[in-house]
Amino acid sequence: MSAPLKVAVAGLGFGEKVHLAALRACPDTEPVALWHPRPERLESACRQQELPGHNDFDGLLADPAVEAIVIATPPAPRFGLARRALEAGKHLLLEKPVGLNSQEVAELQRLAIGLGLTVAVDFEYRAVPLFQQLAALVKSGALGELYLVKLDWLMGSRADASRPWNWYSQVSEGGGVLGSLGTHAFDTLHWLVGPTSSLRSQLHTAIRQRPIPDAQPSGPGGQMATVDAEDIALVQMELETCQGHMVPAQLNLGAVTRQGRGYWIELYGSEATAVLGSSNQADYVHGFGLWLAQNGEPLRPLEADPALRFGRAWEDGRIAPVERLQGWWSAAIREGRPMVPGLGEAFLSQRCCDWSRKGFGDTQTL
Repeated sequence: MSAPLKVAVAGLGFGEKVHLAALRACPDTEPVALWHPRPERLESACRQQELPGHNDFDGLLADPAVEAIVIATPPAPRFGLARRALEAGKHLLLEKPVGLNSQEVAELQRLAIGLGLTVAVDFEYRAVPLFQQLAALVKSGALGELYLVKLDWLMGSRADASRPWNWYSQVSEGGGVLGSLGTHAFDTLHWLVGPTSSLRSQLHTAIRQRPIPDAQPSGPGGQMATVDAEDIALVQMELETCQGHMVPAQLNLGAVTRQGRGYWIELYGSEATAVLGSSNQADYVHGFGLWLAQNGEPLRPLEADPALRFGRAWEDGRIAPVERLQGWWSAAIREGRPMVPGLGEAFLSQRCCDWSRKGFGDTQTL
């Protein structure tokens, strides 16, 4: 057995809440350091987590104890930090969106391949048991030839107009529902069915202004800033299966849909229909169910496959799939092989985000 992979965590939001807990739980990884640019935030985390820290990224890269880095910062600085880390010889696990456009993702992929480094991307739904069970069902051919795929992901996390303006409100900083939900959704569709061949989209910003945090009020509405990042995305796609068939797909994303239906994906085939979904907006992982209908019968729930079950559950449902993905990443590094999901999958997902912001895209015009 190999020694655990020694990993630093850069970014102390999702990085501290989810990645750090998962790294400690994963038998194949060991957290060894933290990084954050603000010294006061870093010192607080280091005391609480009992780990050394760096507020200078070059200092982190020079630390001989660090073999690999999880980069879980906001999107805008992620590409630059990832490039510097690869040039310093560090393996990476990147949050998504990996970059602000697909060209940045492609550049990281070329660099990682050239340096022989392994890069994972946190498409954690690939590690959720019922999603894995659905993928196996599709791969088995139980649904027959796919006729239509529909994915609704309608959440209310940003429906409160008093929620402050920040990077999520700005396209230039990687904000918007495409980066937060769309990157996952595109990857899931590619994983289950096949890559996107063509795409048409309509984006909308429902809440166009948000209050500036810590600003002094100036009038009844206080000081407000303009939101240019989309909080609604409606996308029509064609997915190409490995057999070369084109499958129409519809994707509806919402971050301001109060009492939205949550996450539901429906796959309609010549032999059967499969539905996977959850109305639980408080947890992106717990609460999912999987249903199947064959030969015109009504949908019936499928029992969860015990072979795919997590070994441990947390109150925060995100930790278990991230821990599973971290184990895949560590194994890929130790075995010197490419990681899936990695930068190849991130490129295809980000390309769909780029096309969606443009309103259309087609592989024939690349």
